[in-house]
Amino acid sequence: MAVHSGAERVLAGLDPEQRSAVTAPAGPVCILAGAGTGKTRAITSRIAHRALTGEISARHVLAVTFTARAAAEMRARLTTLGVPGVQARTFHAAALRQVRYFAPRLLDGRAMPELLDSKVRLVTLAAARVGLRADRAAARDLAGEIEWAKSSLVEPGEYVVAAAKALRETPHEPAKVAEVFAAYERLKRGNGVIDFEDMLRAAVWGIEEHADVAEQVRAQYRHFVVDEYQDVNPLQQRLLDAWLGGRDDLTVVGDASQTIYSFTGATSSYLIDFPRRYRDAVVVRLVRDYRSTPQVVGLANAVISQARGTEARLRLELRGQRPPGPEPELRIFTDEPAEASAVATRARALIDAGTPAREIAVLFRTNAQSEAYEKALTEAEVPYVVQGAERFFERAEVRQAMVALRAATRSIPGETPLPAAVVEALAAVGWAPDAPPAGGAARERWEALAALVQLAEEYAAAPAVLPIGEAASVERPVTLADFTEELHRRASQQHAPTVEGVTLASLHSAKGLEWDAVFLVGLSEGTLPTTYARTAEQVEEERRLLYVGITRAREWLWLSYAVARSPGGRARRPSRFLPQLDRGGGGERARGTVPGTRPERRRTQVVSCRICGATLLAGPERKLGRCATCPSDIDEELHERLREWRRRVAEAQRVPAYVVFTDATLTALAERRPRRPEELIAIAGIGPRKLGLYGESVLALVEGATVEAVCSQKTFEIEP
Repeated sequence: MAVHSGAERVLAGLDPEQRSAVTAPAGPVCILAGAGTGKTRAITSRIAHRALTGEISARHVLAVTFTARAAAEMRARLTTLGVPGVQARTFHAAALRQVRYFAPRLLDGRAMPELLDSKVRLVTLAAARVGLRADRAAARDLAGEIEWAKSSLVEPGEYVVAAAKALRETPHEPAKVAEVFAAYERLKRGNGVIDFEDMLRAAVWGIEEHADVAEQVRAQYRHFVVDEYQDVNPLQQRLLDAWLGGRDDLTVVGDASQTIYSFTGATSSYLIDFPRRYRDAVVVRLVRDYRSTPQVVGLANAVISQARGTEARLRLELRGQRPPGPEPELRIFTDEPAEASAVATRARALIDAGTPAREIAVLFRTNAQSEAYEKALTEAEVPYVVQGAERFFERAEVRQAMVALRAATRSIPGETPLPAAVVEALAAVGWAPDAPPAGGAARERWEALAALVQLAEEYAAAPAVLPIGEAASVERPVTLADFTEELHRRASQQHAPTVEGVTLASLHSAKGLEWDAVFLVGLSEGTLPTTYARTAEQVEEERRLLYVGITRAREWLWLSYAVARSPGGRARRPSRFLPQLDRGGGGERARGTVPGTRPERRRTQVVSCRICGATLLAGPERKLGRCATCPSDIDEELHERLREWRRRVAEAQRVPAYVVFTDATLTALAERRPRRPEELIAIAGIGPRKLGLYGESVLALVEGATVEAVCSQKTFEIEP
């Protein structure tokens, strides 16, 4: 009776969907769990309920996830529910435990090979063996390619074809990467060591090739739970299949809309195909969001509702369960320094108003963006911590660059313009101002050094003022020596240890975390989506990154972008993923309010290019519904009839033709060919008044009516 009462307590407080997941019968269960919907509670409650009712034994459960933190949380929750003893581990930890246990049997008494903590050293040696020099960043990128290949069950001889099929952006020519891959494998064997992928493969081999090992493993583990199933790679799925051995007592939980690690080999295909693989699977959708306010949830839904592709088939529309909160703020700034300064000022205000610094996060697309926010937060006296990356001035390439810049002060002529001097100095560490290299680590390194060049350009725009005598001063251009001193000053300020502070993190490293207040910054085309997202699938993954960022916020959310990278720089477009923007410029709100102020009245919906999907800002482009550089699909005959109709209307009203419709509006009408009033009014520049004056005539012309027929049936009022 006590067992059943404990099981009933497990069900208490669950919503209907969570209860369905918990009480689903033994067998394949797929829980599609949106952000903040209580997936950990659902899967731990399912394990506990089955154990407390006597359906299963806790010691026969293996729950696998992707981080040690998530595994520890799962174990703690199960213990609280009265079910200790469940094995909750990462894939790697579970495999390592099994390989170590069976090593004497599998290796004929020999010791298990040493496990590499990092591939970088051996990859560097392997690259040298095939005639390729690789610095640490290049070695990291090559190691990443090898990890992708091994996780995807690709051998060195298969790499070139597999990389081409996967549209990999390889750090070197694919054939050369394959040579490094093969040399790495030889070096590894020669040194008697294995890497993490080898360890997973060893666990698979032990089960698939040794019947006694398979029997023992499958006798121990009979019920399986997999968290974050959208992030499983082919090697991990192979191990899961080996554990299962044809059985189907498997519960998986995941969210296809949070698939953001495909570059590592992770694929949501196993989650998407689960109901087809297991025809009798129970599928439960968790859509009640307990993390975020309805306002944040609404924005997340608006962003992901535009998703296309395979993952979009499992898209969930979340329903916020928390009390209403402030509207998300969408802001536009003139340049990145202004954006960073505004973020720091607002963070300071949030902290002063009582929000703990640890409950605030600034999230960006790439780690190279952190420097501007480190600087702005330092100047605003806001403590911060960098999540998942080194602080900007602690990065190895930045430290090397600062040494090179100091050395260059003795060799580069003082009259050399500062930006040019910095570019020349950085050549000593292998940086050049051309397109960044392929590969994540090498590209991050290039962008970090490019940030120093950008900083030099900004610093040079503010001439130094030096005292002359006691009362006079004179302006002079800043020198390379001035700039290096400024860099060291910034570095010393930002090295101060912080126990608690605002979190600075990339969107990838923010996955699985949440904060009361979140700033999503740098939301411009070329950054999010990155310029390296060239295929439709890659662009969709960038959209999912923004979705993940939005769903990190519990109550307060800010989204912003800068029109230019630096003051006076080339204008950029806002991210095509943003749902709406303000008409105005620097710092104006797009929607929502700041506490204590009135909401803005002037709002406008984002207009996206119907050809390429980019967000349109310029008036003529917004009317056309496409970028000026995208191909036109104008109906020339309709365009001529519209022009003649406009001429006659303008004469009848005794006004200039542009008062009726501008040339851009006529072109938009001839390209978009609206058939209904709602399609007509969707064209920027056509409001309710002009719809009433001219809508009937324009729609008739689009349908093929002649100008004579339209003008003979319609009498136009004279415009005041």
